[in-house]
Amino acid sequence: MKNNVLKGSIFIALGASSYGMLATFVKMAYQEGFSTAEVTLSQYCIGFAGLLILTLFRKRETVPAAKISGIKGLFKLIIAGTSLGLTSVFYYFSVQYVPVSVAIVLLMQTVWMGVILEMILHKKPPGLRKIASVFIILAGTVLATNLYKQSVTINWTGFGWGLLAALCYTATMYSSNHIELHSPPLKRSLYMILGGLIIIAFIFHTSLNQHFSYEIFLRWGPILSLFGTILPPLLFTRGMPLTGMGLGAIIASIEIPVSVLMANLLLKEPVGLLQWVGVTLILLAVVLMNIGNAKKNTGIYNNKTQ
Repeated sequence: MKNNVLKGSIFIALGASSYGMLATFVKMAYQEGFSTAEVTLSQYCIGFAGLLILTLFRKRETVPAAKISGIKGLFKLIIAGTSLGLTSVFYYFSVQYVPVSVAIVLLMQTVWMGVILEMILHKKPPGLRKIASVFIILAGTVLATNLYKQSVTINWTGFGWGLLAALCYTATMYSSNHIELHSPPLKRSLYMILGGLIIIAFIFHTSLNQHFSYEIFLRWGPILSLFGTILPPLLFTRGMPLTGMGLGAIIASIEIPVSVLMANLLLKEPVGLLQWVGVTLILLAVVLMNIGNAKKNTGIYNNKTQ
């Protein structure tokens, strides 16, 4: 039904907007002197605790015995979650060196990376529409990151971290769509966040010393965990079944302009006209890549009786 598709679209838009706000909050935490270790550990610790509480108190559903995840399935989710944790670490490293508006554009390179991953794993060349979308994304990236300006000094360290974040995000997106799909969404999110927490704790365990500021758990931890690890999974898992993956991917791309706008409003990061043109090109590429799937998925959904 159209009302359900609209409801799902709103859920996805809210989830993507939550992600879009995240980098700005991280940058603000950096300005107060907090480190990447403090930011990521507080986000994932509180996020895991929040999802655990929600999982314990959620309404119990009867799950067929064949579909109950065993230890092997849960272990797969935890391993898959390490890519989510690495995405956060690399993305927040990138935000240290480049503006938020540039970091989010670099993270969105996962769109064309996903095309390449799909081509490698399925041994099937992408269609003309996907190839065109990739070139549009690359053109938009050049504009949105000011690469075309010779007078602009490019921080290649920040670029490198941003591209590594995109690579890990690609792995996360693939895992989210292929691993333990029969498990309850909240449970899947919980174990993936646990995997992220484990890899972050492994990376930053040496930072847990007398210089670690536990004030972050009261100051920015709750905000980062809410907008980064609790709300988005809940909203996406509610919205995606109602819209389908194609339309959902299009709506989720709202994360890019929200991130740029938040950085402009709260951090006063300058964003020129050509940068907005670049952002628009990337959004158009996402639409072009998913428009066929969006029509198919919503069409199938609207024909179902609710």
